[in-house]
Amino acid sequence: MKTQAPFLAAACAALFYGSAVFAGPAVPKVEGAWIRSTVQGQAGTGAFMKLTPSQATQLVGASTPVAGTAEVHEMKMEGDVMKMRAVPRLDLPAGRATELKPGGYHIMLMDLKQPLAAGSSVPLTLIFRDAKGVEGKLELKVPVAAKAPGAAIPMDGHKH
Repeated sequence: MKTQAPFLAAACAALFYGSAVFAGPAVPKVEGAWIRSTVQGQAGTGAFMKLTPSQATQLVGASTPVAGTAEVHEMKMEGDVMKMRAVPRLDLPAGRATELKPGGYHIMLMDLKQPLAAGSSVPLTLIFRDAKGVEGKLELKVPVAAKAPGAAIPMDGHKH
């Protein structure tokens, strides 16, 4: 039954995102994936989602044809300054959800080749590595949105 778990994770991803291609054993469940929309001339944006592996796994990379570079990034406060940096891997504990979100861990898409319009979707390949060093890939079609799906609209009608 364990050999079916990665296949089931990919099948679930296909249900959520329209299409997913699975290769390899180390692929967690992906929920709520989205990419922030951009405007003309914007060189980068972020991809966000919740990842829940059935076994200890690492997110070790990403790629997409719409960006020159896709990296796993971390944002965190250092003193009074918010810093962002690439990380070589993100540990994903077995059975626990890890959220990639604005202001935290995320997939940074840089050197965008075109603006990403809200309502479109973008192919995104996630690369994972399990505890034995075996890599797996999951190819998703991720929706592009101005804000997280289901995010509340401010009560003040978008006034800042």
